[in-house]
Amino acid sequence: MTGTIIDPTRAQRTVESRNVVSPTLTTLEGKRIGLLENTKRNAAAILDSVGKALDASEHVGTLVPFTKVGFALPLPDDLLAEIERSCDAVVIGVGDCGSCSASAIADGIALEARGIPTAVICTDAFVTTSRAMAALQGRDAYPFLLTEHPIANLTDADIQGRSTELASLVRRRLTEPEKGTAA
Repeated sequence: MTGTIIDPTRAQRTVESRNVVSPTLTTLEGKRIGLLENTKRNAAAILDSVGKALDASEHVGTLVPFTKVGFALPLPDDLLAEIERSCDAVVIGVGDCGSCSASAIADGIALEARGIPTAVICTDAFVTTSRAMAALQGRDAYPFLLTEHPIANLTDADIQGRSTELASLVRRRLTEPEKGTAA
């Protein structure tokens, strides 16, 4: 059996993005918002709840769910292209380990390089990993959103409460990226 070892310090894609300002939307109303979950426990539930909160407050057009099966791997090119065709903005989450946080940041940067505003949610335990990947991708100041670690053990009530706060941060990140709460 042959395997492949992925070195997270070596970019799978070349992204020339130093001094780049994140793309923004003027409003989320009527927009197609992608919810890209990474199969980590409670990630889909949090993104679903955030999406519903955004729809209730911002009247988004469509919530478009996506699943990234390899949480520590770069977005496959076909999924990247599908998201680009299907979405006006994307929420990615939840980075709650070192490899999935780094990967989520790399995915957000790759989507923004294609002009898609992106809000990446990571847990506060992995700020260093997230910042390191942003720097490796040429976006030292890439803004990402933080939530308290861990998320895997949250109850439905915890998810609902956390999602209300996150939805507000996501809205600001997608419409005012340099002013949103960033790590």
